[in-house]
Amino acid sequence: MLAGEIGKPHGVAGEVYVLLLSDDPGRFAAGDRLVHEDGRSLTVAQSRAHKGDRFLVKFEGVDSRDEAERLRGQIYAPTADKRELEPDEYWPLDLIGCSVQDRSGTSVGEVRAVVPGPAQDLLDLATPDGGRLVPLVKAIVVEVDLDHKRIVVDPPPGLLEG
Repeated sequence: MLAGEIGKPHGVAGEVYVLLLSDDPGRFAAGDRLVHEDGRSLTVAQSRAHKGDRFLVKFEGVDSRDEAERLRGQIYAPTADKRELEPDEYWPLDLIGCSVQDRSGTSVGEVRAVVPGPAQDLLDLATPDGGRLVPLVKAIVVEVDLDHKRIVVDPPPGLLEG
């Protein structure tokens, strides 16, 4: 489950700004483990709230501004900490890498990220014509088969065109 987005470093001792994207602000307590989008395991050394939905977080072993700069990206809660999902609800990390095809079975592309949105999340697709954003709504995303890492879409005219 997506917990947050690590942004720029804060200061010179390894702290980073983290935008909270989880429904659980407790995910950034000292000792908590998170998983970076590149697969690295990160342990929170300390954190404190900063300006609403942001935290200043220091991770164990990250002791310089240069090391903190290399942390930019999404961080996830470990799989064991995931809550039960409702029907038609998915963890963003499970959707990344899924092949996407239209109803006729024609390949459209592959999910490279899930972009949080105010009304609904968006699938960020890598297509032969470049990146495309597809709203993650039942009217367009008609089937998600996580066992086969496959998503079927029924896009309105022009959605996937360049």
